[in-house]
Amino acid sequence: MARLELAGLELAVLIVSHAAREPTLAPVPSSRTPHLTAKLQGFGTTIFAEMSALATATGSVNLGQGFPDSDGPREVLDAAIAAINGGLNQYPPGPGMPVLRQAIVAHQQRFYGLQYDPDSEVLVTAGATEALAGALLGLLDTGDEVVVLEPMFDSYAPCIAMAGAVAKPVTIRPPSYTFDPDELRAAITPKTKLILFNSPHNPTGRVFSRDEVQCIADLAIEHDLLVLTDEVYEHLVFDGLEHVALAALPGMRERTLVISSGGKTFSTTGWKIGWLCGPAPLVTAVRTAKQFLTYVNGGPFQPAVALGLGLSDEFFSGLAADLQAKRDRLMPGLIEAGFTVFPTQSTYFVTVDIRPLQPDGDGMDFCRHLPHRCGVVAIPTEVLYMNKHEGRHIVRFAFCKQLDVLDEAVRRLKTLG
Repeated sequence: MARLELAGLELAVLIVSHAAREPTLAPVPSSRTPHLTAKLQGFGTTIFAEMSALATATGSVNLGQGFPDSDGPREVLDAAIAAINGGLNQYPPGPGMPVLRQAIVAHQQRFYGLQYDPDSEVLVTAGATEALAGALLGLLDTGDEVVVLEPMFDSYAPCIAMAGAVAKPVTIRPPSYTFDPDELRAAITPKTKLILFNSPHNPTGRVFSRDEVQCIADLAIEHDLLVLTDEVYEHLVFDGLEHVALAALPGMRERTLVISSGGKTFSTTGWKIGWLCGPAPLVTAVRTAKQFLTYVNGGPFQPAVALGLGLSDEFFSGLAADLQAKRDRLMPGLIEAGFTVFPTQSTYFVTVDIRPLQPDGDGMDFCRHLPHRCGVVAIPTEVLYMNKHEGRHIVRFAFCKQLDVLDEAVRRLKTLG
């Protein structure tokens, strides 16, 4: 049980160090922040920091944070060590090291049949979050509208706001977490410039079908829109399902920017190595904005991620199988604990309806008290919605943890009844 004890103090310190990168879609609390620009009023202190502090104070098992509690493949880690020892510790080239850009090109061809020029159509970034920020800041003007599915990854709305643009959310609802094509079409106006599409989807775990992805493509072509795809969970897909790359559909490569990263695939979330692929004019626009953010990052980690992208098919299938097994370990336990559990087909996450255990459906209250009640931390997903009422009763648990950690969390959750 020594590993579980880390959830109390040592692991919680690690978690707090990660939490600062995860802003929320709503202020906690809701008061106005002095001196903060009007664009960012309403984007307050992260709920992840609050939950992690509770984990520290209560010795809880933390199933809130979306990062693994074990390291990635040894050869990838060793490649980073070799790069450090080999002197690759200064600024890498602005677009990213050639070895990584070439590996990204090979990866896109290998898995999706997409061809990119490593010199003009690939940009290495400080994680997928910076790729998103650079794209939104580089492509959007004040008053532009962005259609996005909610719930959404927590950096989307703040980055759209920083660009002076307007997010137009289309809600996907459990248990299927699909979108209504008519509602999606209705969200598009003459001001719409871009669709921001996340599949596999965080936090719902939905892998959108080929027909659904084609619907996005058809609307983009019909209205002459750009599309930004967030595909960081591309290799964490379960049950034999297929991740459909929107850029590979007819007519979409020339209007689509594809974002991914090595953090989830190689269990190296702290390295912050992401990338963006797309047609040269769009990548140039993103690079112009991105160079004034971090400029460059993670020099010795870039050749390591390049090595990882070339690992065998067995590695990628084994990664998905391992997480699927963890999903299958946690979900029955959540059902036994009394939650209504929604299907998840990918990612690190499973969402639940708390109302069988808390009839008022106040997910924020539930999560703030859960560590005191049974020693488990989860995330209220209302912070990932612009329409807060849609997600008020839904809570997210992460299963990217060791099996004994998941078992202990289930044991504690079962005491709620």
